[in-house]
Amino acid sequence: MVRLRTAELFALDLETLAREAQRITRQNFGRTISLYAPLYLANYCENQCLYCGFSARLRIQREKLGPEQIAAECAALAATGIQNILLLTGESHKHTPLGYLLAAAEVVKKYFPSISIEVQPMETEEYRALVEAGVDGLAVYQETYDREIYARLHPAGRKRNFQYRFETPARAAQAGIRQISLGALLGLGDWRPDVEALFGHLNALESEYPGVDFSLSFPRMLPVEGAVQPCIVSDADMVRILCVARILFPRVGINLSTREPARFRDHVFPLGVTRMSAGSATTVGGYAQSLQGHDAQFSISDERSLAEIKTMLLNKEYDPVFTDWRRM
Repeated sequence: MVRLRTAELFALDLETLAREAQRITRQNFGRTISLYAPLYLANYCENQCLYCGFSARLRIQREKLGPEQIAAECAALAATGIQNILLLTGESHKHTPLGYLLAAAEVVKKYFPSISIEVQPMETEEYRALVEAGVDGLAVYQETYDREIYARLHPAGRKRNFQYRFETPARAAQAGIRQISLGALLGLGDWRPDVEALFGHLNALESEYPGVDFSLSFPRMLPVEGAVQPCIVSDADMVRILCVARILFPRVGINLSTREPARFRDHVFPLGVTRMSAGSATTVGGYAQSLQGHDAQFSISDERSLAEIKTMLLNKEYDPVFTDWRRM
């Protein structure tokens, strides 16, 4: 049913989609945009993805933050006003195991009321331990739902297991993670079947886990040195995807990261976006400059500070929200 309606919506003209998406967004979210920032803890990875700047096959400088360095990064970020944080690592069970993530959460929760993670897929009991340590959100992207393309782009590493990754959001939901973000990396193949499959995945999860706050992300693949080059996903395609997502899922959060250029973000966020990253760094130690010379997972297109993005939102008569969650 979702797939059928998706095809019908994609066939509509862009102006009609945009009007309806903006109306639904205003109705359900008002004029608020939540702001968050990513914090990279490590760039070690055991996977050999052919599109990622952290791939194990690339010869880059590898590092992970210790407790004092994590605290310095948190202090620098908290000083900007950010209160929602997304902790990221490469996917390495050896270098960033559960124990490391639990210790990091103990440091981070002293600075931020809401902690999400984007790390290697884990077991339900491991997610349950992270929930008890203060983690309340998870981002996990299937990358592509095309099994043939997926196998080709993941030649080695645990990430090669398509089904285990596909079932990760369900394991996290069973463990009590309250907010889960799903996504596909647009540009690995034809975006349309990936987006349709993503919508189907979300629809099934919402039916199975109605108490979880699900959200969607649509990162466009950016060129990375030594990686496969992306298929082009145009700005018009992105607008169409955002609008259809909002119409199909009126109350689901939609994220828009600093992968996208400032001008594009400024124009499209009213069409369905509820959450934007701001003042982002995609290198390990990128805020307090505790580490130098590291390679980024991807290039940032919107380099504005948190203050600049806040000003932009206020000028457009939107309310920037720094937190909607407090740990009791």
